[in-house]
Amino acid sequence: MTLLNVQEGIEYIIKDIMTDDDELNAFLFSLGCYAGESITVISHKKGSCVVSIKDSRYSIDNGLADSISVE
Repeated sequence: MTLLNVQEGIEYIIKDIMTDDDELNAFLFSLGCYAGESITVISHKKGSCVVSIKDSRYSIDNGLADSISVE
């Protein structure tokens, strides 16, 4: 299941980040977004999701949200 399919306000564990872009993976890692870390979707917007990672909030587009697999 990806971030686009999860319920808002529930904490999930990141299982995998499915991108081929090494720079994007490094950027996400610097934000604390990597396998094994907890993530919560605060809200789903029309073209993006607001997520909480390590007590910080970020807005990510739906394409990136669809590449983050959670359990």
